[in-house]
Amino acid sequence: MVNQIKTIKTILEDVENDRELSETDGVTLLSQTDETIIDVIRQTADKLRQKQVGNTVTYIINRNINFTNICEQHCNFCAFRRDLGDDGAFWLDTEQIIEKATDAVKRGATEICMQGGLNPQAKLNESSLQYYQQLIISLKQTFPNLHLHAFSPQEIQFIAREDKLSYAEVIIALKKAGLGSMPGTAAEVLDDNVRRIICPEKINTQTWLKIVSLAHSLGLNTTSTMLCGHIETPQQQIQHLSHVRTLQKTAIEKNYSAKITEFILLPFVGKDAPLALRNRVKREQPSLKETLLLTAVSRIFLGKWIPNHQPSWVKLGLDGATEALRWGCNDIGGTLMEEHITTMAGAMGGTCMEVETLQQAIASLNRSYQQRGTLYTTV
Repeated sequence: MVNQIKTIKTILEDVENDRELSETDGVTLLSQTDETIIDVIRQTADKLRQKQVGNTVTYIINRNINFTNICEQHCNFCAFRRDLGDDGAFWLDTEQIIEKATDAVKRGATEICMQGGLNPQAKLNESSLQYYQQLIISLKQTFPNLHLHAFSPQEIQFIAREDKLSYAEVIIALKKAGLGSMPGTAAEVLDDNVRRIICPEKINTQTWLKIVSLAHSLGLNTTSTMLCGHIETPQQQIQHLSHVRTLQKTAIEKNYSAKITEFILLPFVGKDAPLALRNRVKREQPSLKETLLLTAVSRIFLGKWIPNHQPSWVKLGLDGATEALRWGCNDIGGTLMEEHITTMAGAMGGTCMEVETLQQAIASLNRSYQQRGTLYTTV
């Protein structure tokens, strides 16, 4: 125990002196079970957060729009997807999307976050790209100042495959249509051994990394995420963080005009997930304890490269997300107004938060709050 404490102490002292963590160091931190040591890790992450971004907690007023749950893939963690004609299958038309955006703007939203299933029927003039372009154009024509944060790397690959285009052609066309930034979802865990089990039809690790890096080089900012708390190991979690850190270092070192704006942990919700994975994980709701430790280690491991960290109140509940602000997070996310993907998996965090509720949660920690834009500009 004494030797272990010295090892942890040395690692954390190095962090406070701005040394970058190795993957071995990261696994060592994630493997701790002693509550005293874990609290020291928490304190280190909290100090690093304060040093990097200060005490103010940010939030965004946004609306989440899932335009379809019809999807050709069958991910083992997903309770959202449906086949065309299934009970509960939906596909919003442009008028319905505009209606949701209009309501969001009336409620103060500065961002629409839009993602959907991979629907092969989603075409305009036999072109998938034109369909997605038209969604963007319709929203931007109606609300020119609304930031559109939309279409994951998986959706970029899907459009490119359907229309036989390069990833660059798709990204450039969507950006020209008015896309403001891209969510770094569909990352799940960036380890192909895990992906072959939980999402075998999805893009592999290298394709995800390639598309995100390409987006940065073409001037499109992205977020980054990790689906955690299912079958992955601490080694695979740290490997995921290492991939994300390398992506960000590349964007900065190559002087790309865009980069990763934030990192978000997305704990697995198993209550209504497909049976195969639910039986393996044997957990209906996320483990707050495990998620908080990973939250702290993520802040420490990603270091100066990604200063903004956000918990998921949808998956952890507001109390859990508020606690995560003590473990290295500096942003509490958005109002969302609606959410279907996690809710259909059995999450209990809710689907909408009022601004005042988020502010009260932040104030309960004696921290100040500030509304932000998608790219962390002050609103």
